[in-house]
Amino acid sequence: MELADLDLNKLYSYADYFNWQFEERVELIKGRIFKMNSISNFDHQVLVGEVFGMLSNFLGKQKARVFVAPFDVRLPKKSTEDKDIYTVLQPDVCVVCDTSKYDKRGCIGAPDIVVEILSPGNNAKELKNKFDAYEEAGVKEYWIVSPQDKSFLVNTLVDGKYVTSRPMTCGDSVTTPVLPGFSMDLKELFDTLD
Repeated sequence: MELADLDLNKLYSYADYFNWQFEERVELIKGRIFKMNSISNFDHQVLVGEVFGMLSNFLGKQKARVFVAPFDVRLPKKSTEDKDIYTVLQPDVCVVCDTSKYDKRGCIGAPDIVVEILSPGNNAKELKNKFDAYEEAGVKEYWIVSPQDKSFLVNTLVDGKYVTSRPMTCGDSVTTPVLPGFSMDLKELFDTLD
């Protein structure tokens, strides 16, 4: 089977997704297939590695874990049965504090922090579809990093809706109540692109 064999107007579940064997990487958002950008982008990869490294170094031997794509995040609405899960995402980086949420196939339920590094060609998907999916699922913080303009946004869940920070850039530091004591210097982060 190939991606081209699927009806893109049909709704699919994680049960379908888990059995696909084609080469292309895809995500499901509310049952719809979204093909992931397969073009390797240097700045994207550098920032994924840096953010993952900073979070991993901070967490050390704590029970909370940081994961990097490809890593399936299944966002169930009611049932956790594969056939009932219609949103499966692969965030660039995510932090899961509740150890009962991860298993050998990824994460089931909302991670505490999701980080998406924008790439040319997929910004609309990150900014609209994933924003809505993460907010609805209850992801506490959704960080959006733009290598193009070296900016960083933090969307914090407040009463079920995201409140977006002012755009941050070099000279700012990112902190989070999810990980008390964590601080990410954005000058240090974005200097890795030069």
